[in-house]
Order: sequence, then structure tokens, then C-alpha cells
Amino acid sequence: MDMRKLVGRNIRRLRNQAGLTQEQFAEKSGFSQQYLSDLERGLRNPTVVTLYELAQALGVSHTELVRVDQPRSR
Repeated sequence: MDMRKLVGRNIRRLRNQAGLTQEQFAEKSGFSQQYLSDLERGLRNPTVVTLYELAQALGVSHTELVRVDQPRSR
């Protein structure tokens, strides 16, 4: 399992659920839009502190960012 891709998918999903664009999320979180884009594409390896700060900006627990995908029902 590629944790960078998993975290990226979770960040994108949670950001979309919050109704935020990457630009809005960047402003709210204090991270650059480019950094967030790289995270969502699984190109960055965020620190634990970064995960915590991103979760705070999204209003979720930091554990939501590392939650394993649930199998999709057909």
C-alpha cells in the first residue's frame, strides 16, 4: 500500500466534502496550493505535524487522513 497515495486520496475526498477548492484549502491551512496539489497526487510525504495541521484545517481527526479506503460496493 502506498501511504502517500492513500493520504492524497483522503485529503482530496475530505477537501471536496468540505466544499473547498485547493486555493481555499491552501488559504485555510497555511500550505501552498502547489504543496497541496502534490500531496493529493501522492508526490509528497507529509510529516505527522503536517497531517495534524491539515486535519485541523479540514475539521476532522488526523486519523481520517490515513484511513484505509473502504471497498466499494457494486
